[in-house]
Order: sequence, then C-alpha cells, then structure tokens
Amino acid sequence: MPQPEVAIAIAIRGLGDRADEPKDPMDPMEPGGRQPAPGRLARVQEFVNTVDVEDGVDQLADPERLGAWLAERELLGRGERLGAADLQRAVEVREALRGLLLANAGADLDPEAVASLNRSARNARLLVRFGDDGRAGLEPEPAGVEQAVARLLAIVYTAMAEGTWARLKACRNHECRWAFYDHSKNRSGRWCTMDVCGNAMKARAYRSRQRPRR
Repeated sequence: MPQPEVAIAIAIRGLGDRADEPKDPMDPMEPGGRQPAPGRLARVQEFVNTVDVEDGVDQLADPERLGAWLAERELLGRGERLGAADLQRAVEVREALRGLLLANAGADLDPEAVASLNRSARNARLLVRFGDDGRAGLEPEPAGVEQAVARLLAIVYTAMAEGTWARLKACRNHECRWAFYDHSKNRSGRWCTMDVCGNAMKARAYRSRQRPRR
C-alpha cells in the first residue's frame, strides 16, 4: 500500500517551521496516557480531534467557534470574521487529514482525501520567507480560513519531510477515529487505546469469525 507521504501530491515546497519544536509541558495527556504529537504537529492532531466522533460533540460547530479555535492557536488573526463556507472548508480539510491518519494506521488510503487536500493546497499559496534570524519558513499569502489551512498544511509537509508524520495516526475503531501519536519503537499502533478500542475491535473481529457462514 502506498504511504500517504508518497501518494499525496500537496503543492507545497520549501522549508517550514520545525515540527519538533518544544511543546508546552502543561498540555494534557492523550487517551491511554499517550503523549501528544511533538511540537507544532500537535496542532494538526488537535485540529483533527475537534470533533469527538463517538459522541458527536464538535468544537467547530459554527463559524464563530471555528474562528476562536484557530485564533487561540495562532493559525488565524483575532477578530477575523468567518462564514458558513469557511466552516465547510475547514471541516472538509479536517476529515481529509483524518483519512491520511487512518492510512498511517494501516487503512487503505482514501483517494478523495488526497484530492480534497490537493484542492486546499492549490488555494494555500505558501511562500518561502526568511525572517530576521535568517531562518526560512513557509508563510501563507491568503487571509481568512485559507490562511489557517495553509499553516496546517505547512506543518503536515514539514512533518513528512522530518519523518514524524507517519507516527500521527487515527484510531482504526470506526466508532472512534481519534487522532493519536504513536510513540512505540516499531510504529505498530492501530488504536488510540488498547484497553478500550483495541479490545473492542478484537472482540468484534472474534464475533465476526464465530458467525455461521451461509
């Protein structure tokens, strides 16, 4: 199965902010006691997890909450007004990223997820800019939600280049699909927690095998 790093042709080039920058030690642990993704890659993880698939609670339920969430994470300027179309675009990108994370966990790569991200990448218009310290970074040209999407895609591209992206996965339990970072040495994690989702999936597979064939 082709890996998402190869299969997805995101139209981004250049050097981005490092995804392994130090993370706030006060950030909470993930389910099962997992540490979150390192550095700025945690922003992508947080973004995908803005909806709890199991109970249906969505932190981005309306444009106002979307704008506030993005601004709090410095992905969007404060006070920018977003509309219904912006919300739809953000949710589309969120679910496309989840598709890539499911592929990182061993699921088939969804071609529509790749196509969706490529559409977003075309609007991102990321440029390489050099700061006062001489370091290069990817900076978005557009404003509004496209700016936030561009910054998220820049983080994804940088993580792919640095080799951390493949460890960011989505739980293979279809009733969960929570984004988690696989810190295991062999990168074999498939569920956000073995005690809950892992055992549930194994029990489901066992019951399926025990059903009489017709």
